[in-house]
Amino acid sequence: MLGLNDSAPAAPAKDDLIREGSDATFMKDVVEASKTVPVIVDFWAPWCGPCKTLGPALEAAVQKAGGKVRMVKIDVDRNQAVAGQLQVQSIPTVYAFWQGQPVDGFQGALPGSEIEAFVNKLVALGGGEEDGGLAEAIEAAQAMLDEGDATGAAEVFGAILQEDDKNAAAYAGLARAHLAMDQVDQAEAVLNGAPAEIGRTPEIDAAFAQIALARQASNAGPVAELRGRVEADPADLQARYDLATALQANGETAEAVDELLEIFRRDREWNDAAAKTQLFTIFEALPAKDPIALSGRRRLSSMIFA
Repeated sequence: MLGLNDSAPAAPAKDDLIREGSDATFMKDVVEASKTVPVIVDFWAPWCGPCKTLGPALEAAVQKAGGKVRMVKIDVDRNQAVAGQLQVQSIPTVYAFWQGQPVDGFQGALPGSEIEAFVNKLVALGGGEEDGGLAEAIEAAQAMLDEGDATGAAEVFGAILQEDDKNAAAYAGLARAHLAMDQVDQAEAVLNGAPAEIGRTPEIDAAFAQIALARQASNAGPVAELRGRVEADPADLQARYDLATALQANGETAEAVDELLEIFRRDREWNDAAAKTQLFTIFEALPAKDPIALSGRRRLSSMIFA
């Protein structure tokens, strides 16, 4: 923590964080740049009303992140090649790139809280660290949870929240502890009780995703039976989706991702793009740098670009 007489490093200039991009500069400004810091790409046009609201809000959130994420604005009227490659069908459309690949995105204007949450996720993905006290206590509680002491971890996370009732990591940790004790409703209640200003932080979003997967697990069918259905009819996408759910419930996350990617390869719009939605739920539930999440995002992005 900085003392009263300490000085923080100067924030990067706006031109270093936010710039106008083009088809010609996309590789340099976005793909190459994202290998060192996450890059947000805002597809917009001067005539687009919602763009005039979203753009400044995104810029403010990027500047607030202090260099841990950057932004490139692309006018689709003047630059149609990249927009076409990324299948931008309406604006505003926003993509986030990391390590040269698109890893997240959304269409339309969002409220300020969701924009800030979107940027914070990218900060976490890029390895940025947010300020906050009680870090050692959180690490100790997480270690207890990893070692199987969910009850003890819950007690420590609860004590942390008594000291700092806006600590997103502690709320998420307490929810995970309840999940480890098969108390799904209690886990969800913990997250729903978090203050609104931290309700869309990366930690809490990840815990919500873990709860969604836990609820699915309770209704999952037997893996062997579902695998047999898929082998009998590889084009039965519902059976393949059910198999992915069962594999995830069985702790076979990599295999579940494989099945969902195969659904996306065969029909990306099947069941309202259910495979893509489920993939993002799994990626959200995993740590930002988990190998399964990183590999899955890369493979999904290669299909999107194909």
